[in-house]
Amino acid sequence: MYELLKEINSPEDIKRLSIDQLKQLSVEIREFLIEKVSVTGGHLASNLGVVELTLAIHKIFDSPRDKIIWDVGHQAYVHKIITGRKDKFDDLRQYNGISGFPKVKESIHDCFNTGHSSTSISAALGMARARDIKGEDYSVLAVIGDGAMTGGMSFEALNDAGRSTNNLIVILNDNEMSISKNVGGLSRHLSKIRTQPVYYKFREDFNEVLNKIPVLGKFAVKALERAKGTIKYLVTPGIIFEELGFKYLGPIDGHDISELTLVLSRAKAMKGPILIHVATQKGKGYSFAEENPHRFHGISPFEIETGEAKTEDKVTYSNVFGKKMINIAESDPEVVAITAAMPHGTGLYEFSKKFGNRFFDVGIAEQHAVALAAGFSSVGLKPVIAVYSSFLQRSYDQILHDVSLQNLHVVLAIDRAGIVGEDGETHQGLYDISYLSHIPNMTIMAPADYNEFEEMLDYAILKHKGPIAVRYPKGCGERKLFDKKAIIFGKGLKIRDGKDVTIISAGNMLKSSMEAAELLEQKGISTEVINARFLKPVDEELIIESALKTGYVVTVEDGTEKGGFGTTVLQMLNHNNIKVKMKIFGFPDMPIEQGKIPELMAKYKLDPISISERIIEWYRHHKDCSHNNKEA
Repeated sequence: MYELLKEINSPEDIKRLSIDQLKQLSVEIREFLIEKVSVTGGHLASNLGVVELTLAIHKIFDSPRDKIIWDVGHQAYVHKIITGRKDKFDDLRQYNGISGFPKVKESIHDCFNTGHSSTSISAALGMARARDIKGEDYSVLAVIGDGAMTGGMSFEALNDAGRSTNNLIVILNDNEMSISKNVGGLSRHLSKIRTQPVYYKFREDFNEVLNKIPVLGKFAVKALERAKGTIKYLVTPGIIFEELGFKYLGPIDGHDISELTLVLSRAKAMKGPILIHVATQKGKGYSFAEENPHRFHGISPFEIETGEAKTEDKVTYSNVFGKKMINIAESDPEVVAITAAMPHGTGLYEFSKKFGNRFFDVGIAEQHAVALAAGFSSVGLKPVIAVYSSFLQRSYDQILHDVSLQNLHVVLAIDRAGIVGEDGETHQGLYDISYLSHIPNMTIMAPADYNEFEEMLDYAILKHKGPIAVRYPKGCGERKLFDKKAIIFGKGLKIRDGKDVTIISAGNMLKSSMEAAELLEQKGISTEVINARFLKPVDEELIIESALKTGYVVTVEDGTEKGGFGTTVLQMLNHNNIKVKMKIFGFPDMPIEQGKIPELMAKYKLDPISISERIIEWYRHHKDCSHNNKEA
């Protein structure tokens, strides 16, 4: 098994193989990917689609001397296999294992960290310009998918690179998909190119004819040049890239290694910015992934023979959100839903089928999504944007400038808020509380269970006025931790009475806080537990009353300690001159690595046992100090 693959330990091994051997290696790599990802989970469909392209790149270019930047990075598994990491794939995306994305610290062949889309061309142009400033000589490539190309940053970079003279190669991996089916004008344009086989031959033939014509008068020459320009627009694929200043090559069959290596060799010798348009099939080589590429984009462990998940499908926060959105939209025709290339991931796919004219997938364009929502709200609609926490970061300016300063009613449904696990640093949703809390007019809510989540969505969409965010975690939650209570603006709930310590829980940390309180009770520490509900504004009356009663306050949040919910509570107590002992429990001010969520919660001491142990140590320390001071 893996006759050729077992001999591949570096890109140099690829260069020694014939085209026929590379074809056989492609088959083995696909089998290897399916075998490994079926156990660990990961991004399968995108990697199955770039096998031949990756082999061709490493056949022609010389990594790490030549720089290869993989946009988003979820398509870099084959690159990792080739560059000496195939023996580490049993630990792919696991705690202390290799990342599912390129990491500079992991290999010299990973020249730039990527995890979010649309950044590769900018970074590649920076490297190319630095190379030229320093008088060095190497190639720089950006491999970007057509989904990532919908991001505005890609076009900013194309516009800048196209007017430069720097040697730069952009490979557009066009599989007609991002995570879900691509949308928008660029997608239609690329589809049109893929189906027109006219390409460069006509233009080259036309140029040859012009060059053979004897010297003509100026009028005739200008007329022919105008005709040439007109014809170019009619028959040249990729004209949008040509007009931006790139030499366009393609489209190329992304599964034909012979053609790929030929075109890449040609591009390597050309000067200036080059764009190579490569057409691939997402999920190629595995029928289940070919038929459902969105499902196998990021897949949990699965059975190879059936394509079915190994773990039982359970209700998630995204599922609850999707069903509740349908329920709300049925009762209110002014509700519209927006997502950024995530109809399946956010739970809005069924909504899109039922309310097609009220659903808007804008592609990978979070800034546009928020500004679009502001436009909807300004004329009376009720827009809900469903977006992952780590992706919402890109729309900070629009949230502040276009939504909040105008106090527009836009609902941010922030999925994957908090720790997300195996996708690691680039995807941890730990920062939304911090970057939203200081925005004027913004309200932030966080549910502790599914019942409360549904109540919060009703409140946020149908009753609230102004910008509001509802943040909720990845995966499964609890249906019911306490009896339903009506949502009242800015009001929390006391879940448990106590007299020694107050725990104020943010959102999904309530269950852990309640379990920690039980453990503290066993140690003789009576603990009051508050479900914050609102992270901004906080319930001053409830928190102050409890703080004055116990004198010891602990906040617990699934977010960063810096500038998070705990900081807001601390500032509120300080503003009201409330002098109590206080601790903030959250994630530290550092990148949080990959790993299963329970593993990371335990490592950073946010599981129930750790919370109780930390409180015991802190509480008894201050009690002992207080006792000693009194004796003195």
